[in-house]
Amino acid sequence: MRRNIIIFVLVILIPLLIGLWTGYRIGHRSSIQPAIEPTDVEEPAVPKEINHDFQQPIVYQNATRDSITQEIATHRHNAITRAVATASPAVVGITVTEVREYHYRDPFSQFFGEDPFFRQFFGDRVLRQPVKGLGSGFIISSDGYILTNDHVAGNAQEITVTLTSGEQYKAELIGTDLVSDIALLKINGKNLPYLKLGNSDDVIIGEWVIALGNPFGLFEISDKPTVTVGVVSATGMNLQVQGGRYYRGMIQTDASINSGNSGGPLINAVGEVNGVNAVIFTPNQGSVGVGFAIPINRVKSIIAELKKSGKIERNFWTGLEINTVDARVARYFGLDKAEGVIVSDVKRGSPAQRSGFKVGDIITEVNGERVVNEDNIAAIVNDAKAGDVLRMKVLREKREIMLELRLERRPS
Repeated sequence: MRRNIIIFVLVILIPLLIGLWTGYRIGHRSSIQPAIEPTDVEEPAVPKEINHDFQQPIVYQNATRDSITQEIATHRHNAITRAVATASPAVVGITVTEVREYHYRDPFSQFFGEDPFFRQFFGDRVLRQPVKGLGSGFIISSDGYILTNDHVAGNAQEITVTLTSGEQYKAELIGTDLVSDIALLKINGKNLPYLKLGNSDDVIIGEWVIALGNPFGLFEISDKPTVTVGVVSATGMNLQVQGGRYYRGMIQTDASINSGNSGGPLINAVGEVNGVNAVIFTPNQGSVGVGFAIPINRVKSIIAELKKSGKIERNFWTGLEINTVDARVARYFGLDKAEGVIVSDVKRGSPAQRSGFKVGDIITEVNGERVVNEDNIAAIVNDAKAGDVLRMKVLREKREIMLELRLERRPS
């Protein structure tokens, strides 16, 4: 009987226990394991922070933004910005004070006519008044030599130079030349930044150029030059004589040049000086994109002479008297067109006589430059200096010959 009871209990309890244990295992496993995804599809890991506007990870956006910023920064720095950074420290602002004389007649003089006694009391009066002016310049040597225009500092009684560091110096006028419109200054400085003088004969029409300077006195606000950029519009431009200044072989640019830019550098894309800014075309009293710079190759010989003697010796003579070839003269000599000048007289014992000139010679070219008329050859010759030798192409008896004319100092 007992044995039957034990068998009965085992038959009932063993399946019950097995069922409970199996259920417990299945339930526990489903509560701690994630659902298994199909293994044939790979899903990328999704970051916790999501940009809900664009549905892109913020970390990815930041990396892209940094990459774009770096690329833009790289492209912003180019030849122009590097040239400006190199040249700017050597550009200076110039403030000058010059004394100008104004002549006027005493209103009471009309009552005494030309009586010499009363004219000493009521004659012409001279008023001297100090006038301030502004301009630009640039340092050309570490010991403080500075280039600018004659019309900026040539007549100055006092010159103040301001550097980009804010330092101010009293400048000495070493020398000046009215004809070339160049002045050389000197300040007492050491290890100063300076600009390299380039080769204006290599200037290319259309190449980028940069004008730096002090237009309208803006340099005084920040002690930094104003920068304008353009291209070389033309070269070899001969302008009309202005107040005894001969602007020849000028570099034309559309880089904006305004009042106060005079004397500043016109540099190329590698930071070399091509010219000295000097003239602007201003039909409406403002920049219209036509400015002119003195070629630096012309300036180099001027600098050397100003350092040596403080002036350019232009008191020379040729001994030639000339007239413009007109239509009548052209027909008489069988010329294709009325161009050039004819020699009407050769002074005895003059440089022209020693060079072999004769009356009736027709000068058609000087130093490779075509001669059109008297004004044209006068500009060429007056731009030279004592001691220079001019190579002239001459038409004599329908034959072309070359003569060399040395410009000798005028006898006292």
